[in-house]
Amino acid sequence: MSLTINDVKKVARLARLAATEQEAQIAHAQLSGIFGLIAEMQAVDTTGIEPMSHAQDVTQRLREDKVTEGDQRELFQSIAPQVEAGLYLVPQVIE
Repeated sequence: MSLTINDVKKVARLARLAATEQEAQIAHAQLSGIFGLIAEMQAVDTTGIEPMSHAQDVTQRLREDKVTEGDQRELFQSIAPQVEAGLYLVPQVIE
């Protein structure tokens, strides 16, 4: 992807960032380097390579998905300021 200094200035303006000419030049060089690296990585042939979620062969220990706490809905609703039909009523904040 070709990136111009005007593109950098436009993005800075859209992001509401004040950038001097020198800062825009530096950002242009850095972004061009990033886009170059992306182009290099896209050029690599990944045919037959299985996608992975982590660079190392590690797995997360999983725990059993089970209920560990009892149902306290009635207790919580009994101390709520306003409840109707099992729902908590809150003041309207958006008109």
